[in-house]
Amino acid sequence: MTADVVDLCAQLVRFDTTNHGAGDARGERDAAEFCATVLSGAGIEPTILESAPRRANVVARVPGTNPDLPALLVQGHLDVVPADASEWTVDPFSGTVTDGYVWGRGAVDMKDFCATVLAALHSLAATGRRPRRDIVLAFVADEEDRGEYGAHWLTTHHPDLFADCAAAISESGGYTYHVRDTNGRKIRLYPIGTAERGTAHLKLTARGRAGHGSRRNDDNAVTRLVGAVHALAAHNWPIVLTPTVEAFLERTGKALGVDIDLQDVDATLDRLGDAAPLVESTVRNSVTPTVLSAGYKVNVIPGTAEARVDGRVLPGTEEALLSEVDALIGPDIEREFLSRSLPVQAPVDSPWFDAMSDALRSQDPDAVVVPYCLGGGTDAKAFSQLGIDCYGFAPLWLPEGFDYRAMAHGIDERVPVEGLRFGTRVLEHLLVHA
Repeated sequence: MTADVVDLCAQLVRFDTTNHGAGDARGERDAAEFCATVLSGAGIEPTILESAPRRANVVARVPGTNPDLPALLVQGHLDVVPADASEWTVDPFSGTVTDGYVWGRGAVDMKDFCATVLAALHSLAATGRRPRRDIVLAFVADEEDRGEYGAHWLTTHHPDLFADCAAAISESGGYTYHVRDTNGRKIRLYPIGTAERGTAHLKLTARGRAGHGSRRNDDNAVTRLVGAVHALAAHNWPIVLTPTVEAFLERTGKALGVDIDLQDVDATLDRLGDAAPLVESTVRNSVTPTVLSAGYKVNVIPGTAEARVDGRVLPGTEEALLSEVDALIGPDIEREFLSRSLPVQAPVDSPWFDAMSDALRSQDPDAVVVPYCLGGGTDAKAFSQLGIDCYGFAPLWLPEGFDYRAMAHGIDERVPVEGLRFGTRVLEHLLVHA
């Protein structure tokens, strides 16, 4: 079996591992068996663990040269979000390689990284090299839903597999982000995820008096709910500078020659220009209304109305966010969690961050490596609960003008061939030297 990273990525894309949510997923077992076969070809003994029929997870351990060092967890997910083939230029599960890209659903989220890991391990085995420390591998199911069949299931039922892991790497970091400094000089940023906002998905329920739509009703559940939702949507959430965000602003500003004023973050974001999208969603919490549900007939005032809102929570701020939500929606609106996951925060100034930075600079000496906070979430939320410092580091070279952040879950998702090869070399360096 070939261990070329491009071919591995294309083959992984061809497994339809669509996750529709609520337990409706397919293909993860087939992709897991493929990964297990590739690992076996590199002399690594994998184990497939099913959380439910065909909801498969692959775990393995690669011995390092120094078993006294704490292990590094390298984790990625095998499932993908749905894709409507009618909207795509190519079949989203074709794994087409053309124009210098691997095309297909999961090409950047995140079968590219899974392929990079497999290729790097094959390269180490072929050249007789070994990691400096033990590497624990986890290719998991269900990240695109709630992780109940994947990372959260593993950490609940098999925490012993990760007992000696001090740090972890996974998606959403270590990729090229092209910007220009104040003199117009091109700068290549490489953001490494050292934090993630937490999730507070909430259901809001308003209750009132049902009645005829033609009659006055001062106890209208729909009206009450709309007022609460509007209050949330219109609220200007305060700036909160976490250690990761503050470090991003200071280090990126220095690299670009931009004056950073931590007392006026909005003005600072304006000065950051093209670098601002990396941080603008993580300088504050957010609560976004996404679903409204009420009524069944136009001339009937319903007795209940419901809304669902997507809350994102910076480290150390959940209590304050929920208190503000309650104040905004008022005492007559019931609030309950639909799902809840805590924020993630790993040390910015650490040997792990330094090792990842060195690995990137081994392939791009001019790389400017900065920490950043993910606005959404990953399986790091599960593994961090075991005391593991989780980093977003899935190295990838990207050409200027390539909108990487629009690829995940997007139409015509694709990853550059040269980016995959770059990422494999970076990952090899990290595994050997970290």
